[in-house]
Amino acid sequence: MEIKPIAYIKTDFKEKFGIPRQSGIVEEIKGEIIFEKQYQNPDALRGIEEFSHLWLIFDFSKNHREGFFPTVRPPRLGGNTHIGVFATRSPFRPNNLGLSCVKLKGIKNSEKHGKTLIVSGVDLLDNTPIFDIKPYIPYSDCKPTAKGSFSENFKDYKIKVLYDEKVFENIDEILKISIIKLIEQNPKPAYKDDKKQYKFLFSDYEICFEISEDTARILKIDKI
Repeated sequence: MEIKPIAYIKTDFKEKFGIPRQSGIVEEIKGEIIFEKQYQNPDALRGIEEFSHLWLIFDFSKNHREGFFPTVRPPRLGGNTHIGVFATRSPFRPNNLGLSCVKLKGIKNSEKHGKTLIVSGVDLLDNTPIFDIKPYIPYSDCKPTAKGSFSENFKDYKIKVLYDEKVFENIDEILKISIIKLIEQNPKPAYKDDKKQYKFLFSDYEICFEISEDTARILKIDKI
């Protein structure tokens, strides 16, 4: 069976490092879903504005690798504990399929691309291929009594973020909040030592920070 992208998403994430590990964690981060030409018929979106959230089925396009690996090492478990791949949301999967729940913020009319979808809470790399879009249905998709295994221990996970206000000079408030929330999730690989500087690209900026135990410090933010 062959599946082809119906769309791709434009986001401010230019590289994998720094992307939230789950959707919805940083609600301020937006993306625009642009449909491939053969799917730009406006009738395909009829009624979608009546839903607040959408499921995106997408391609982990930068995580393709040969072979089947039955276990992975979740970062939240320290990077050394092996868990079955089907018991995680690891991007390293047999078919490289991802599932993301995003908030529908609006529909944009574009002369070049027809109707596009503006969504928020995204956790996808820029230009990620989208295979399908489905509405989120609260009465069936929300399971209040569901168990979340080890993920429950980290649902409120955050590290402290320190910074000098000067690093955010000439940066608007929404972007500032987004950067702080991204670092609060501790994007550092679990197997890396503390007290090392890290950088990631977001929007038009390169953010440099360091982490020591449960505290991060933003060192500088440079325009790229």
